[in-house]
Amino acid sequence: MAARPNGVFDPKAFLANVGEGRTILKALEGKVFFSQGDPADALFYIQGGKVKVTTLSSHGKEAVVSILGPGDFFGEGSLAGQPLRISTVTAIADSSVARLQKAAVIRVLHEQPAFSELFITYLLARNIRMEADLIDQLFNSSEKRLARLLLLLANFGKDGKPQPVLAKISQETLAEMIGTTRSRVSSFMNKFGRMGFIEYNGHLEVHSSLLSVVLHDDSRSVRDADVSNFEQGLR
Repeated sequence: MAARPNGVFDPKAFLANVGEGRTILKALEGKVFFSQGDPADALFYIQGGKVKVTTLSSHGKEAVVSILGPGDFFGEGSLAGQPLRISTVTAIADSSVARLQKAAVIRVLHEQPAFSELFITYLLARNIRMEADLIDQLFNSSEKRLARLLLLLANFGKDGKPQPVLAKISQETLAEMIGTTRSRVSSFMNKFGRMGFIEYNGHLEVHSSLLSVVLHDDSRSVRDADVSNFEQGLR
């Protein structure tokens, strides 16, 4: 177990270090951590980098479910009796990921309240995000959905300093995630670029002014938008 010098269990240290039932994986872009149909026998924690979660229908159509980054878990279905993976997880940037065997996670959940609190807090936040994604998909325009997705991928609205540089994510992937066509995504991206909301210099940089698209129903008035409240636009 990972503990501070005073003997108190430290969940962050537990997730950051090799130990019983824990290994650290250094993955290059394109590395597949597990594939749909593989045995569900471990939980994963992202220390650095980004991964995409995809699923394949019985008709062979692939969909991007989510993009995850530092501080996120994936593979948590293994803890809920899921025998086989229902998705594929692939690194979309060079990443460092902790792999925790199912038995080790169950043990620490029972024995360490600090880890249980961290994990439950994450799951609740993930559930809230999924509800917000569903509402966004049902009620917002594709332009608004794209703006919100770019802001979330750039970590705007989270505690701490925003990280405005994204991993390399194709327009096809963005289109899949918001439920529209690549041509519409391309059109919106060009528009955002002309208005100074985003820049592309080898990497995509997202500026806080993009929140004006999310905060205002009339996208024609986005130039005059008040973008002071980051979190409101990401709810």
